[in-house]
Amino acid sequence: MQGIGVDPYGIKIMLPKAKEYLVKIGSLPCVSANILKQEMLSLGGDLALARGALTGKIKNTGCLLLGNLAQYSRLCEKLKKQPFGLDKIAVELSKVLNNYQKDEFALDLGGYKFKIKPGRTYIMGIVNLTPDSFSGDGFYSAALHDRFSSIGRIAESIEQMIKDGADIIDVGGESTRPNARKISVKEELDRVIPFIRALAKKIHVPISIDTYKPEVARRALDSGASIINDITALGGGAEMAGVARKYKAGVVLMHMKGVPRTMQKSPDYVSLFDEVIEYLDTAVKRALDRGIKKESIIIDPGIGFGKALGHNLEIIKNLGEFKVLGMPILVGASRKSFIGKILNTEIHERLPGTIASCVLAAKNGANFLRVHDVKEIKQAVKLADAVISA
Repeated sequence: MQGIGVDPYGIKIMLPKAKEYLVKIGSLPCVSANILKQEMLSLGGDLALARGALTGKIKNTGCLLLGNLAQYSRLCEKLKKQPFGLDKIAVELSKVLNNYQKDEFALDLGGYKFKIKPGRTYIMGIVNLTPDSFSGDGFYSAALHDRFSSIGRIAESIEQMIKDGADIIDVGGESTRPNARKISVKEELDRVIPFIRALAKKIHVPISIDTYKPEVARRALDSGASIINDITALGGGAEMAGVARKYKAGVVLMHMKGVPRTMQKSPDYVSLFDEVIEYLDTAVKRALDRGIKKESIIIDPGIGFGKALGHNLEIIKNLGEFKVLGMPILVGASRKSFIGKILNTEIHERLPGTIASCVLAAKNGANFLRVHDVKEIKQAVKLADAVISA
C-alpha cells in the first residue's frame, strides 16, 4: 500500500481487512453459537459449527470463526451487548487476537533486560553438569575431587559459548531424559552451586538454573543465577513461585505430560494444541497469581517431554499457535530423539537436524532457542532472521 502511494489514514483503515484469521472456540452452548454465527454473517464473515447445533440435537458445539481483523473488531463491540455469556467471549476474543499479533516484548529476567523484536532470536546455551545427560555434551567431571580444575575448564568453554553468541547460559544438575535417575537435593546442589558461583564472577550474561526443586533454585539465585527454568512450570507447589518472586527472577514455564521417568511411554493427546495451550495458560495464570511479573515469564511447549515424533513435528510447524498466550516462546529441540528417528542418526550426528529444527522454529515464532551447539545455531539463525526480516 505504501509502495503505490496509499494515504496513511487509508492504510490504517484497510490493513485490518487484509489480516484473515481462523479462531477456534472449544465449546459453546448452541444458543450462543447460533447468535454468534448470525452476528458474524452480518459482518461478512462466517462461523462453522456442528450440524447438530442447527438441528437442536446437541446442546454444545465447537466453533470455528472465519473473518478478518476488521470484522472481529466490530464483532467484539456487538457481542458486548449480548446475553448468554457472549460478552465474555468478546473479551477473550479481543485478548487472543491482540496476543497473536504481538511480536515485541520487554522482558526483565532477574534484572537482565531483553527487548524481543522480529528478526532477533536469542540463544540459550546448555551446560549439563550430569553424568547421564542424553546429549553427551561432556561438561560433567566424574572426579568430584578435581572440582576446581573442572570449574576452570567449564568456565573457559562457557566463555567461548558467549563469544559464539549465547545470550543466556542454562545450567542443570539433574538429567530429565526418559528413565533418568532422580537425585537428591544435596547431590544436585553439589553439582551446580560451585559452578554457578564461579561463573557469576566471570560472565556478564544471565545464568539460568534448570531445576524443579525450590531449594536448588534458591541457592542458585543466591549464587548468581537470575532465571529459573522449571520443567514442571511451577507445578510442584507454591514454594518455587515464592523463590522466583523473592529474587525477582525470570521463569521459563514448560509443558510436560507425565514425569520424566515415564513421559515417553506412548504419550497421547485428544487435541495436542488445545491441551498444551491450556496447560501453559494455567501455568502463566498461576505464576501471575503468585506474584511473578508478566515481564519475567517465558513459555516452552516442551519438545520431547511427553511428545511422540508427530507431536514434536506439529509443534515446530505450528509454533505460532502458542502466540495466543501473549508470551515469548522458547524451544528446546537440540539433539532430541525425534531428529535421530527421522535422520537415523546417533546423538553426536544430530547437528544438521538441530540446525534445521532451530531455523524452522525461529521462522515460526520462537524467540529463544535452547541449544548445545551455540556457534553453529547462532550463525544459522542469524541468517534466517535476516531473511525473515528482510
